[in-house]
Amino acid sequence: MKDTDYIRFDWAIKRMLRDKANFAILEGLISVLLNKKVTIIEVLESESNQQTVEDKFNRVDLMVKSVDEELFIVEVQLTRDLYFMKRILYGTSKAITEHIKLGDSYKSVKKIYSINILYFDLGKGEDYLYHGKTTFTGCFKKDELIIKKKELDALGDKTHFVDTDIFPEYYLIRVNQFNEVAKTPIEEWMAFLKDGTIKRNTTTPGLKEAEEKLRIANMDEKEYNEYFAHVDAIMSQNDTIETYKAEGRAEGEMNLLTRQVLAKKEKGMTNAEIADMLEIKTDVVEEILNGHKIIKS
Repeated sequence: MKDTDYIRFDWAIKRMLRDKANFAILEGLISVLLNKKVTIIEVLESESNQQTVEDKFNRVDLMVKSVDEELFIVEVQLTRDLYFMKRILYGTSKAITEHIKLGDSYKSVKKIYSINILYFDLGKGEDYLYHGKTTFTGCFKKDELIIKKKELDALGDKTHFVDTDIFPEYYLIRVNQFNEVAKTPIEEWMAFLKDGTIKRNTTTPGLKEAEEKLRIANMDEKEYNEYFAHVDAIMSQNDTIETYKAEGRAEGEMNLLTRQVLAKKEKGMTNAEIADMLEIKTDVVEEILNGHKIIKS
């Protein structure tokens, strides 16, 4: 094993990034994404601490709080989830309600960032990084509404602008879509998330710490065995998914062929004519017709 082989990020976020000594790795990723310095002060309870057996290889998440009292939900999703978008909406909503106490002022509502690292193809789009946020745009003038302090506090008399950007923001990182040569900090992070590669002597926030702390060579025997059991489980799961996809495609193609054969038979074509037109063997035509109780001819 090479000294430059690094631990997968989904394993790191599950087992290592909760440790305060490794906060700098996650801080780096978040800082690069948001283009501002983020300092983590604590790890909060997250769904990954209560995940089911069926889900344990598929998804892992971590929620942290910064010195600015902002909350960050960082999630790694390995395979497709039918209700993924609804689930991340639920995740931010739940985080907001759980971090405001009954009777508290709405001033206590925390800013939430939902950062989602996806190893499956979500939706249609050419980019590898998508950002979503709430803005209020005029229906007729098409301008963006800016709220002043006086409008926020009816009892106040100050009119200076304040930060009203308190709605959740979402980052969707489509790892498989990244095919660039890593030159910028975000591209270096994408290369690490996709291929596990880190530029030697990198200065990218988080990766310079990952280069040292996420080496597979640093693992003891127990950690090493657990890690590769995890990797094997993911590979097995991915193989199963690909098998299901292949079987589904084959079944779909067979259903289409069956419909074509039956339709042409109804038009009075012979088995030989059908086989010739569809470029298949006569035996296949006969097998389909026999399966539908249609006499050969």
